[in-house]
Amino acid sequence: MDIYGILAIIGGLVLFLYGITTLGEGLKKVSGGKMEDILQTLTSNKWKGALLGMLVTAVIQSSGATIVMVVGFVNSEIMSLNQAVGVILGANIGTTITAWLLSLTGIQSDNIFLSLLKPANFSPIIGLIGIFMMMFCKKQKQKDVGGILTSFGVLLLGMTAMSEGAAPLADNPEFVGLLTAFSNPILGLLVGLVVTVILQSSSASIGILQSLSLTGVLPMGSAIPVIMGENIGSAITGIIGAIGATRNAIRASLLQLFYCLIKTGVFMVVFYSLNAMIHFPIMQETANPVMIAVFHSVFNIIAVLLMLPASEFLVRLVEKALPVTDKERAVSERKRELQMLDPRFITSTSYAIEQCEKATFRMADYTKEALSTAMGLVLNFNEEGAAKVDQLERTVDDYEDQLNSYLSSISGKTFTAKDSHMFTLLMHCIGDFERISDHALNVMQKAREMDEKGEHFSPRAQEELQIFEAALNDIMERTVRAFCDDNMQIAATVEPLEEVIDGLNMEIKRRHVKRLRKGKCTVETGMALEDIITDYERIADHCNNVAVHLSQRTEDGFDTHEYLEHLENNARQDFRTHVSLFEAKYRLPGLEETAPEPKTPDAGTSSELKTAPDTELTAAEKLKKKAKEKKEEKKTSKKDVKKTKKK
Repeated sequence: MDIYGILAIIGGLVLFLYGITTLGEGLKKVSGGKMEDILQTLTSNKWKGALLGMLVTAVIQSSGATIVMVVGFVNSEIMSLNQAVGVILGANIGTTITAWLLSLTGIQSDNIFLSLLKPANFSPIIGLIGIFMMMFCKKQKQKDVGGILTSFGVLLLGMTAMSEGAAPLADNPEFVGLLTAFSNPILGLLVGLVVTVILQSSSASIGILQSLSLTGVLPMGSAIPVIMGENIGSAITGIIGAIGATRNAIRASLLQLFYCLIKTGVFMVVFYSLNAMIHFPIMQETANPVMIAVFHSVFNIIAVLLMLPASEFLVRLVEKALPVTDKERAVSERKRELQMLDPRFITSTSYAIEQCEKATFRMADYTKEALSTAMGLVLNFNEEGAAKVDQLERTVDDYEDQLNSYLSSISGKTFTAKDSHMFTLLMHCIGDFERISDHALNVMQKAREMDEKGEHFSPRAQEELQIFEAALNDIMERTVRAFCDDNMQIAATVEPLEEVIDGLNMEIKRRHVKRLRKGKCTVETGMALEDIITDYERIADHCNNVAVHLSQRTEDGFDTHEYLEHLENNARQDFRTHVSLFEAKYRLPGLEETAPEPKTPDAGTSSELKTAPDTELTAAEKLKKKAKEKKEEKKTSKKDVKKTKKK
């Protein structure tokens, strides 16, 4: 063979690889995401999943692409490992379709109709039709179909060029000896593995093997171990696709790797042990494209049929290789909690509302935990705590999505008066708890930014922050207790405490400006401080919203403005007393004493509170104006958090 023959083989290989790559991309493009939708929604049964994996892979002509899709679904928590395993096994059957298409190369007949089935004869026609559609069709869909036909034609032309270029090698003793050396199981397996890893396509490596078989000097004894190596190499694409993904997504990619290792290992041991005793005649037969396609298909079909019933074992094996962490167990437990929102409960409206109530209680607890953890990071940042806040915020978001969807599905049902009030309460409070978790995430991110920059608050600012955080912890605790226990006495203390928190917010900002003017702090730390306490103040606002919604439910649903008027006109003295007590408890250092240290306002202390000394504060009179201001602030808050999430 001269240099021109080698160039012909290389040129054919280039055309073949280009065609098989663009063909897969074109098919996925034309599907318009439908393949992804099918995989996502129709994998509840492992046999059904295997069938879907086979069909999708047959359509897009790439088992690697199918497995990467599955890894993505698992990474997004759309699909579980038990759902993924069926699709992955089925993809191994679907990928054999390419070998059958390429086997048409070996057709030999004088019949004109059979001859037209030979790629060398019909591939130019397919390519011409494709080019015509790409150049003259106006609709993008038709152009995309033209691209698919062109890619298929190029693929087949490449296959033909490789076969014709390799034909003279049949008379080359060195080449014949090289192919014969593949009959060594270990060597042949390694060759198939390496070629598939390099090309990133099992279909491509099988195609090259089929092309070599057209020389007429490749025995099946040499082709079989190469096919085995190709099966292991096909798992590499999924491994690469899982880089940087979640641990569960990595497990999904390992499913393919472990499956390929098991099926190949078992076959190699059993087949070659029997061959040593029986000497299979097929090992000496000359391979051709059809024989390679048949062996490739039969091997994968039998392997899937044997492994699919034991797919749970494969999942357990992967989980043992990459153990589930405590963090993952916690997340999984939280997801199982949401299973209480079963659509079958919708027929019993009262029970469905009760399940939503329980789920919202859990959501409130996670929100409180996220806030507490985030505040602890402000002065003592660590990545473990930051990861916890991030995960809790995601959990709360999941609860909000699930609860809103579930409540929407029962909104048209007939409610009792009690259920109607609870339905309204949940619809309002779910959003407030989710917003609190968003602000907690903001605080964590600001703490991380300060830690990365090596910034620290001054001792005086730290002292003030600790008092602010103590008040915020208090109001969050009261809010969750009032909500979960339906305790109106505790709920009545939330608004006065929120009033005090507003005062703390303003006073800390004022003191910061003074320190800034005196050069006792930097502009950067000052901006961080303002961002954090702004989030704190808005968290208190959302806590107050929950308390207001609770009171609305008991008062048969009057609006927030009416509630504030009610509070001012009918409970003014108690409100002012609570404010006074909270101001004394959460007094910033350096302020003059205005009242003796009292007991903490709480449920069951209303009689004691009535005897507390009066003050000259006018907070209650400012409530109407404050309500209007809060509406504007909350609109701004929503925009800020959305921007933070995008970043």
